[in-house]
Parts: sequence; C-alpha cells; structure tokens
Amino acid sequence: MLRILLADDHEIVRRGLKELLEEQAGWTVCAEAANGREAVELAVQSRPQVAILDFSMPELNGLEATRRIRQAVPSIEVLIFTMHESDEIMRDILAAGAKGYLLKSDARRLLIAAIESLAAHQPFFTGKVSEALLAGYLGHNRESMLSPREKNVVQLIAEGKSNKHIAELLNLSLKTVETHRSSAIRKLHLDSTAALVRYAVRNKLVEP
Repeated sequence: MLRILLADDHEIVRRGLKELLEEQAGWTVCAEAANGREAVELAVQSRPQVAILDFSMPELNGLEATRRIRQAVPSIEVLIFTMHESDEIMRDILAAGAKGYLLKSDARRLLIAAIESLAAHQPFFTGKVSEALLAGYLGHNRESMLSPREKNVVQLIAEGKSNKHIAELLNLSLKTVETHRSSAIRKLHLDSTAALVRYAVRNKLVEP
C-alpha cells in the first residue's frame, strides 16, 4: 500500500488530487492538511511514503514544511505542487530536501508519474529544470538571496502576523525574528515593512 499525504489550503484541490490518486490500485491518501504546520504534524503521525505539498501555504510554506518533514522523517519523499515556475523556487526546494516539483497545470497529465518516481526514491521535475541546475544548485551564488528562514519570516510578516506571533510559530526568540526581518530588508535593499510585503506578493511567498 502506497500511503500519501496531501497538503493544500484549498479543499477543492485536495479533493481533486485525492480522487485522482485513489484511482490507482494500492494507493491511499492517509492524511490531508490545510497548512504547512498541519502537514508536518500529520507527516510525523501518519508516516506516508510520499507527501504532496503546496508551495504557498499559510503559517509554514512548502519549503519550511519540507525541511521539517525531512528532518523528522527522512524516509518521506516530498513533491512540491505549485502554480509558479522559477529557477529560484526550484533551487530552494532542492535545498530543502524535496525530490519533486510539479506545476498544478501539469497535474492531470503527470501527477501519477511523479508519485511513482518519488515512491521509488527517484527525482521528478517538470518545467525548466536543467541537468546543470540539478547538478550545481548548491554551488549557486546565494549571498544576495534570502535564506529559507528569512523567506519564512517574510511570508508570515506579509500574512499580517506580529513578530511575537511569528516567534511562536517558528519556535524562535523575538530577537531572532527581528534579526531575520532586518536582514531580509537589508539584503533586498528595501526601506519598510510595506516594501517587504510587496516583495512577498511579487515573489509568490503569499497569495495576493
């Protein structure tokens, strides 16, 4: 039996994916999550072989959820499911430990093949991923880019959460959250929280 976890904040998306997946003999959706934090908790509890995570989720985005799932249960393979295609997103999901990347527009055509690959512990990517990207993503010059933790803090700021609430959600001190916020503003050459929110929307860290 292949056990699969679904995480997407849109119930209609989860329902459609579940129907498609459970048409396959021996496949079952063992858990469903509406946000990244639930995804991590349910992954630890239900121990699926494959987790399908939406990239843009409330509280913890797909990247941070992937990182936590892979740390807690390294045997779980993660497929990031997203509307957005960009080299930066693909580099980030590789660094977080995901082995799969699938555009939502390709789901009907490629989802089954993607799950089969991940279940066999093989990578699956669609879009513009090149051999060079797969082989050399860690060597990419990331000094001017936000770290995954900084991106997570920026996402939560853009969702309207206070520094105190962010600290609680991410299990960080208030000072650390403020440091990440300041670092993100400095790296991006911005001058205000409003500009940081606009950056988050423009770069798909949150839905507008």
